[in-house]
Amino acid sequence: MQNILDELTPLQALFEQIILFTPKLIVALIIFALTLLLAKICFQLVRRALQHRQTDPEVSLLLARVTQISILVLGIIWALSAVDFNVTGFVAGLGIAGFTVGFALKDIAENFVAGVLLLLQQPFDIGEAVEAGGYAGTVTNIEIRSTTIRTWDGLLVIIPNAQVYGNPITNYSKIERRRISLDVGVGYETDLDKAHALLLAVANDVPGIKADPAPFAVFKEFGDSSINATLYFWIDVSEAGYFDALDAAVKGIKTAFERESINIPYPIRTLIQQPG
Repeated sequence: MQNILDELTPLQALFEQIILFTPKLIVALIIFALTLLLAKICFQLVRRALQHRQTDPEVSLLLARVTQISILVLGIIWALSAVDFNVTGFVAGLGIAGFTVGFALKDIAENFVAGVLLLLQQPFDIGEAVEAGGYAGTVTNIEIRSTTIRTWDGLLVIIPNAQVYGNPITNYSKIERRRISLDVGVGYETDLDKAHALLLAVANDVPGIKADPAPFAVFKEFGDSSINATLYFWIDVSEAGYFDALDAAVKGIKTAFERESINIPYPIRTLIQQPG
């Protein structure tokens, strides 16, 4: 009889533990279910709110995901604490493991953080002409890990976001106007006032030229075979592209100088041959 009682005692203790644990488990499951529902609702609410504000789709999706994951993490921690799980020790263990993994995956983590910052700050969008990470071209894709640029010569370059974010970014598509500087040399026999007037006349005929600030030219140095000048003018990039305006200016200067018999000299080298 005593042996039977000894065998029942552990079973009875286990049964009592199950009875005590069951309500906590039910509460934890309810918390987890409500967390899933709340995370889904908040995900939709954040996306709709950002869409109403005309936020970039990539940014709205990112913020909605961050909100959803944050709620899930907090809900899981709450559910675990409801069943007397040692959340503090678990989180500490995750911190140590996360530090170790993060150190091993340092480059991936840097690219991820840089990608998030790029999506939030939006220094450029897909389809814009930029110079970033040492490459210039059109942005074709922006992801968490990398940015893809189609360079001017047709190459498809995938640049790590840490390289993009850590270097200067030039966005050619977000500017309304752009200054063009064009160097030209004239012969020493040239009437400089006449050449100056021709340069300004050509600039004022360039497509997309801005009247304010007005074009101006400066004769700046005596070269080996010419007096060198630089023509400065601004263009409206919505009316004319940079290369179109530059092409028109070069052709216009050549035509005007030939018409007025103004010489654009070649570099001259004098060779002296010693006898014998």
